[in-house]
Amino acid sequence: MATTSTTGSTLLQPLSNAVQLPIDQVNFVVCQLFALLAAVWFRTYLRSSKTSSFIRHVVATLLGLYLALFCFGWYALHFLVQSGISYCIMIIIGVENMHNPMMIITQKITSLAYEIHDGMFRKDEELTSSQRGLAVRRMPSLLEYLSYNCNFMGILAGPLCSYRDYITFIEGRAHPRTPPGAAGKEDLPGDRAEPSPNVAVIQKLFVCGLSLFFHLTISKTLPVEYNIDEHFQATASWPTKVVYLYISLLAARPKYYFAWTLADAINNAAGFGFRGYDENGTARWDLISNLRIQQIEMSTSFKMFLDNWNIQTALWLKRVCYERASLSPTIQTFVLSAIWHGVYPGYYLTFLTGVVMTLAARAMRNNFRHYFLEPPQLKLLYDILTWVVTQVAISYTVVPFVLLSVKPSFMFYSSWYYCLHIAGILVLLLLPVKKTQRGKTTHENVPLSRSEKCDERGNSLGQNSFSTTNNVCNQNQEIASRHSSLKQ
Repeated sequence: MATTSTTGSTLLQPLSNAVQLPIDQVNFVVCQLFALLAAVWFRTYLRSSKTSSFIRHVVATLLGLYLALFCFGWYALHFLVQSGISYCIMIIIGVENMHNPMMIITQKITSLAYEIHDGMFRKDEELTSSQRGLAVRRMPSLLEYLSYNCNFMGILAGPLCSYRDYITFIEGRAHPRTPPGAAGKEDLPGDRAEPSPNVAVIQKLFVCGLSLFFHLTISKTLPVEYNIDEHFQATASWPTKVVYLYISLLAARPKYYFAWTLADAINNAAGFGFRGYDENGTARWDLISNLRIQQIEMSTSFKMFLDNWNIQTALWLKRVCYERASLSPTIQTFVLSAIWHGVYPGYYLTFLTGVVMTLAARAMRNNFRHYFLEPPQLKLLYDILTWVVTQVAISYTVVPFVLLSVKPSFMFYSSWYYCLHIAGILVLLLLPVKKTQRGKTTHENVPLSRSEKCDERGNSLGQNSFSTTNNVCNQNQEIASRHSSLKQ
């Protein structure tokens, strides 16, 4: 097999030839596995209790730069140069003009810029509760900044984390140990030891193994491109087209499950990602998790799917765009997402379609859902119907994201007669649409039904396991834990 083109190392080319995968993919997987071992070593020998934060910053940064150099070659210097320039810009302009075209493309840089802006240049009463919890009150040092952007745990696949969470991890300021609901127990400094992440890491590596297996076997037998095959379009019945559309997009997801879950496991293995305890006293290692597979596959609304898919990117879009946009926040957020993903036309087609689907789904839910809450049998029927519609709508929307180019994307939509586009537009024209309320006193103002309340720590008290309320409650609990640690 001929050597494939890569800007990174070709040391693993023989392995690439043996497994018949591109060298870039092999480099990525091997580097992530190396990062996993490095994370175990980092947590074992460079614990915050016996190692200074300076050493932890230096080691995390150097290991990250090495992995970037191995995967991307000297192009990796771009990360370092870009980070350095961005750091100088933030110091010079004080991050007061982040509305200008000087927006930095990386999530971490833009997140940190807004967090510094919120912490140093805005009054507390102007901030939402989440913005106050994430605000950075002093300018980071250059080492802290480089460590946050280039650490080995997240340089290749993320996930995004807030600057304050990362610094808390490096400096060893642990989350409260006492499980929620443990009456009469105080969070004493001596009772704040962090639990072992081993169980969480093993579980996530098991998910990685299954995802990789499905990607290497089933995914290749169900290509998304077959949806635009001329013979398939001419001979397949409509039920067959719908079923294959869903199955082919379902088969395309395991590669994302693998990459994001492995990245999460790497961070956990290093000791990063502990959120605290749930109401049952079980340790939660999902502070920076990027997806919830069960909720994704059982989504009964467009919003529920988006809330559980690429979670940290969704939070980034909400924090830097949706919460701050004064006009059409949903449209602006989808446009920013398309720009951030890259230049392929398929990205823009997907996100523009996503605007219509999201607004139409919101209108349908607001106008009809309350008619189907009782009795339970009717609610179950509603959940099944909305699950089918949601999965088909999601699959229909993201086909251009996979196909990338304009021509095949329009071939697919035209073969479906743009039916969901037309249906979405008709829904928006015919049904009353409630404007989204975006107040400044809550992390996310999502109306909750009586069975979907949160307690004072943000724990869900509802019974609907498929509700997006759980995501909102989890974020509220994250904020509550941050405020608790700040008071200590």
